[in-house]
Amino acid sequence: MEELDQSYGSLTDSIAVWMDSLLTNWGLPHIWIAYIKIIILLILVIGVVFILQYLVKRLLAYIFRRIAKVTNLSFFNHTIANKLPHYLALVVPYTFVRTSIPVVFYDFKSFVSPMYKLVDVYMVFMVIWTIMSLIRSFGNVLEEKPAFKNKPMKSYYQVIQIVFFLFGAVAIYAILTGKSATAFFAAMGAASAVLLLMFKDTIMGFVGSIQISTNDMVRIGDWITMNKYGADGDIEEINLTTVKVRNFDKTITTIPTYSLISDSFQNWRGMKEAGGRRFKRVFHFRYDCVRFMTNEELEKFKKNDALKKYIESKQTDGVTEIKPNERFMAGINAITNIDLYIQYCISYLRQHPKISNDLTLLARELQSTTQGLPVELYSFTNTTVWAEYEIIVAEIVNHLVSVVGDFGLVIYQESAGSDNFDLYIKEHHMNK
Repeated sequence: MEELDQSYGSLTDSIAVWMDSLLTNWGLPHIWIAYIKIIILLILVIGVVFILQYLVKRLLAYIFRRIAKVTNLSFFNHTIANKLPHYLALVVPYTFVRTSIPVVFYDFKSFVSPMYKLVDVYMVFMVIWTIMSLIRSFGNVLEEKPAFKNKPMKSYYQVIQIVFFLFGAVAIYAILTGKSATAFFAAMGAASAVLLLMFKDTIMGFVGSIQISTNDMVRIGDWITMNKYGADGDIEEINLTTVKVRNFDKTITTIPTYSLISDSFQNWRGMKEAGGRRFKRVFHFRYDCVRFMTNEELEKFKKNDALKKYIESKQTDGVTEIKPNERFMAGINAITNIDLYIQYCISYLRQHPKISNDLTLLARELQSTTQGLPVELYSFTNTTVWAEYEIIVAEIVNHLVSVVGDFGLVIYQESAGSDNFDLYIKEHHMNK
């Protein structure tokens, strides 16, 4: 070992003497020789480092691609995407740089020790980058599995990265000060309160991401609505501190991860899993158009199979025609036009090919208001695609609005001042 050190030292001396002689022969002033020499050597070292790193990186990338092609393992493709060949290729330049320090700084002995420390610090970062590249590559392989596909893996990468950087900080402290790790942790113990305050959001985000993953509250790709932060779209990314949501207007909203635990939000995943999207629409009918149906009118509506079953079942239960002098008699049982309209709505929704019959389907009267008698449609489409959903709902509403007049009903509409709804109603009834 001593012989190697002696030979290395003699080689360094030989290079220094040779360069001094060369620069002196060029006629350079002796006072500038040391500075020009270090500049030339630094340029040479940097050039060699870039060449070595480039060649080794290309070689490693080629080897990894060949292995991936032969073995069909996606892991090696992910290592290339995560720059593992780049980080591994830094080992050779690191060795070259560390060996070159005594040569480059031969005339500046006081810089040798600090440069060794600086290169060793860089080595710590290089090791962390390499390990994190491997971890991300393994994580990418896991994300290909169905069980991990929508998990917030990035949060775990960041937690592991923080742990490694903590160990890296200990190693750097030991390199720069020459003290043991015990002294570092003793110093950190005194500053723990400050550190907790500095990393409060990170700690809360870590806790939040664990709870989100454990309770399966959200996944990547889920559609969420969070009015507090103006978020209404699909989750693109979940990391340690933020959740990235791409809204439907293509803007991006970032939400603190912990807020998904502390605040309320709406997750539409259940709708997608059920395979149907709910729609509710309310029609307000004028009170003065609600009336009892005559036998002639009931016979006309019996042409509709669904209404025929309803009318016959009611007549079996004792429904009779209401005569003018019996309108206010107690105990009279009769069918109104709005009864028939509600039954028609139910029948139409059940027979519609785009409406799910496995989920809730109904048409019902709501509490009366100053805007008339409200009738609500409540059902689910058999698709969750937004554009298809809107078309289906529009078609249903348009159809059910267009047949309102056939039942002698009038939908309430606020007047613009120039409208004459009474005239329209009279003409409508006269045409009927």
